[in-house]
Amino acid sequence: MFEYLPMILGSKGLLATLYITLGSTLIAYVIGLPLGLLLVLTDPKGLKPLKGVNRVLNIAVNILRSVPFLILLIAVMPVTRFILGTTIGSTATIPPLVIAAFPFIARLVESSLNEVDAGVIEAMRSMGASNMQIAFKAMLPEALPSLISNATTATTTILGYSAMAGIVGGAGLGKICIDYGYYRGNTEVMLIAVIVLVLVVQLVQAIGNFAARKADKR
Repeated sequence: MFEYLPMILGSKGLLATLYITLGSTLIAYVIGLPLGLLLVLTDPKGLKPLKGVNRVLNIAVNILRSVPFLILLIAVMPVTRFILGTTIGSTATIPPLVIAAFPFIARLVESSLNEVDAGVIEAMRSMGASNMQIAFKAMLPEALPSLISNATTATTTILGYSAMAGIVGGAGLGKICIDYGYYRGNTEVMLIAVIVLVLVVQLVQAIGNFAARKADKR
């Protein structure tokens, strides 16, 4: 059993999975965080109600979230090939993961921001703060613990998605499970890979919970 550990923990396995997961999460947050903030601000009850814009954003996010990841993974292959010149390997797994993850992240951000006490917003407004000042100096700082907690959820979800990418040529633990485990009937490889994934998820969750508690000043 242990002869498979170097492969599973090495650059083709765990390290590739971490690269894919962290890279995808970072890029998805660059898109999803502003989008979630925009959803809150343009909501009919938001700081800058824009019904038409909010409706279009909601529809777009809902459509992308409704597509199963495996179908999306295959559907965006031409886009991935156009951007990177290939659909195989660690980096080629990132574009479909980003497309799948950023609408989910936008909803998580929206949920976190909606938890902010309305009294804090009204207090800032009464002091003459602009909408952007309220958003960046009140809403985001107040929602930080929830944002961190939801970031943990997003990261573990993307980690799960990255394993599925092995079906269509993606790298990481998912590919090892399929190529060396499923296709060869080797349950030991699949078992070890699953155990490693579970341990990584537990570690990410523990780090996220710790960071959320540190950020909570209440």
